[in-house]
Amino acid sequence: MHLNFIKNTVLLFVLTLLSCRNQSNTHAQTPISVGAQQTEIYLPILKNKNIGIVANQTSVIFKENGYTHLVDSLLSLNIAVKKVFAPEHGFRGTADAGETIKNGIDVSTGIPIVSLYGKNKKPTREQLANLDLIIFDIQDVGARFYTFISTLHYIMEACAEADIPLLVLDRPNPNGHYVDGPILDIAYSSFVGMHPVPMVHGMTVGEYAKMINGEGWLSEGVQCDLKVIPIENYTHQTAYELPIKPSPNLPNAKAINLYPSLCLFEGTNVSVGRGTELQFQIMGSPFLEGSDYNFEFTPTPNVGAKYPKHEAKVCKGLNLKNHPNLSQIELKWLIDTYQNTENKIDFFNPFFTKLAGQKLLQEQIENGWTANEIRESWKAGLEHYKTLRAPYLLYPL
Repeated sequence: MHLNFIKNTVLLFVLTLLSCRNQSNTHAQTPISVGAQQTEIYLPILKNKNIGIVANQTSVIFKENGYTHLVDSLLSLNIAVKKVFAPEHGFRGTADAGETIKNGIDVSTGIPIVSLYGKNKKPTREQLANLDLIIFDIQDVGARFYTFISTLHYIMEACAEADIPLLVLDRPNPNGHYVDGPILDIAYSSFVGMHPVPMVHGMTVGEYAKMINGEGWLSEGVQCDLKVIPIENYTHQTAYELPIKPSPNLPNAKAINLYPSLCLFEGTNVSVGRGTELQFQIMGSPFLEGSDYNFEFTPTPNVGAKYPKHEAKVCKGLNLKNHPNLSQIELKWLIDTYQNTENKIDFFNPFFTKLAGQKLLQEQIENGWTANEIRESWKAGLEHYKTLRAPYLLYPL
């Protein structure tokens, strides 16, 4: 009898373990459902209203056999979409970084498109006239200098001033699994960094919008009437590969993972592969010396890079396409290339300070600080930021 009891106990334990494993696997395989999918929640909010949408090529609703653009989907459901606001790279996402985007008409729908890049980063009252609600639905990649969160700031500010509600349809952050980098010094605030957050902020667009509101970062402390439609089945540790590239020079998951570390090179004389098919997966310049830089490439104009850095010049550097995924900013590449460049005076340009959000990082590199010493100088700021961020998180860490 005692032996049977032991056998039954062991059997029950094994069955319980298998059940837990099956439940765990089922949970792991539960598909993510982005905010735009939650039509049953937000369609009633849109009925009988004139709608403006901040969107680009990533603003889609996924279906079993593909996806449809949010604008097309809402029009098919008789939602009165009256205007589209386009961020950097344009409504269809094909323009170069920094290229001026012009206002126009969407050929597919006939809806007016208002550019929010260039001189007109914030919608005017005239551009918002007769709109009852604005939707923001753009895929972000989690880096402070990726300008879509700056566009979000200006949209929130314009909506608050015009007393128009804003609906954010949230999407996963492919770099949302970590927080890293120096905190931006407000003295160096720009369109590639507006808020006192780290270079890798670890928030979704919906969470970030809540933080902008909650921290009073809008002009004169105005508050946006904000509603976020959250992602289902998502945590900050959930791996998420973007089904549509978020901008012309972030073509795949590897480029997106390397982007927070390599974008700093945009403020130097080092190319990150614009004008090749390995954008943000390689780096190099004509001025690097040393046997470690044994990968060669020659930038030429292509989609998203009409005038690439070092066009038609042979660049020596590194191929990082197969580098393991990062969970922190990799400083080694930046420090090493500075130390091995021919003319250090020409290495940095003024854009580096804007990307870094401060002067200190450049000074640390020039003064020979190691990566560990630089990272140590970030610690206190990052801990403070994580405490500040906590009330605005919508998903488990």
